[in-house]
Amino acid sequence: MSDVTKIVSDIKNGNIKPIYFLMGEEPYYIDKISEYIENNILSEEEKGFNQIVLYGRDVSIEDIVDNAKRFPMMSERQVVIVKEAQDLSRTIEKLTSYVESPQPSTVLVLCYKYKTLDKRKKLYKAIQKTGVIYDSKKLYENQVAEWIRRILNGKNYKIEGKAALMLIEFLGNDLSKISNELNKLMLILPKGATITPSDIQDNIGISKDYNNFELRKAVGERDIVKVNRIINYFAQNQRSNPLVMTISLLNSFFTQLLIFHSLKDKSINNVAKVLRVPSFFVSDYSKAAKNYPMRKVSQVITLLREADVKSKGVGANALSAGDILKELLFKILH
Repeated sequence: MSDVTKIVSDIKNGNIKPIYFLMGEEPYYIDKISEYIENNILSEEEKGFNQIVLYGRDVSIEDIVDNAKRFPMMSERQVVIVKEAQDLSRTIEKLTSYVESPQPSTVLVLCYKYKTLDKRKKLYKAIQKTGVIYDSKKLYENQVAEWIRRILNGKNYKIEGKAALMLIEFLGNDLSKISNELNKLMLILPKGATITPSDIQDNIGISKDYNNFELRKAVGERDIVKVNRIINYFAQNQRSNPLVMTISLLNSFFTQLLIFHSLKDKSINNVAKVLRVPSFFVSDYSKAAKNYPMRKVSQVITLLREADVKSKGVGANALSAGDILKELLFKILH
């Protein structure tokens, strides 16, 4: 986030580089930086002749260089943006000679999503000297809740912890998808509002009472009645609650619980750091550890692996997803 802020701040202050190579596993910030450059370096009048958007699948490195070497028309600069540049990964090193001596009046932006350059190669080293390399890394899921709060806080909104976790459970750590859903909520809710689990349920369609987060919590507390309510709901709404995702999340929970048992320092801050979970989540592991000794946790992980195999149609004897889940939870709780 600080790298993104610096790039934007430098551009605002007129410190504009001839090359911006935006790469990495998280496309959200690649898109954000690219959009900022697209919207802010040239005026609307200048864009018509001096802003070009290319797509990696449609062009060659030679095409990009030809466009980058043009002189701007009635403008101090031209902007050339190459989207989906990862489609040029096999030939990207050919860009080295241009990068070593770029056109000073061109701002060349390459959006190289889901891949990174080899730091040992000439191109990476050349860009470091003449331009900007931004490596957009995926956030761990325990970092996403804080990211959501920070994004909302910047727009004068807040969110309850459970509401943030519902979004993360449903959308994972895909920042673009989460951002889209947050934008929808901000269109509906007034400035200064706090987003609640009910807001998530009513506007995004994620049940606040019947979801994997609540199931995991109920299993950890050995709340058999609540577990049964949730798995019956899942059985009736299998499309919204795929078995593979439920098994995966339960497996992550019990794997983390195994680690929790092995920790000598079980303070909130240390557990949150080691397990990579929000600090308010730690109490769930403390409660679950009392209900599931280490030996039982190991047995549960084996049960989860067996259920995962069954969910893929191996040795399931034509059991439905709902039946596999019910059988799994019965064995875990007894």
